[in-house]
Amino acid sequence: MGRRNRQREKLVAPTSDYTDAEGNVLTLRGSMTPATRREYAAVLTGNPLSREDAWQRAVEFLFERLAVRWVIAGVPIERQKELLARLRFASPEERAAVRVALRAHVAEHFPELEAP
Repeated sequence: MGRRNRQREKLVAPTSDYTDAEGNVLTLRGSMTPATRREYAAVLTGNPLSREDAWQRAVEFLFERLAVRWVIAGVPIERQKELLARLRFASPEERAAVRVALRAHVAEHFPELEAP
């Protein structure tokens, strides 16, 4: 059998669901490449003059790399551009719920990383 005829199994990263107090569900990917982990560490240390800016960028970076799906008020969002746009327009309560989920996820799946 030739190479073209072989079907390869696509590897799929495990996911975890995080539900907030309002019932919204954020699904996060359970794997990150070593290069992405290094990039995240660089983003988190960021600008020494603005720790707050580096922290906000780190949250957005992790969300962009890890978010697979976000169901808000029963409406699922799965496309990367739409997920990131929705995060940018999120209410303070929604952003806080995302940060809580990211912290828990990083602590469980990536203990060597500092959570934002």
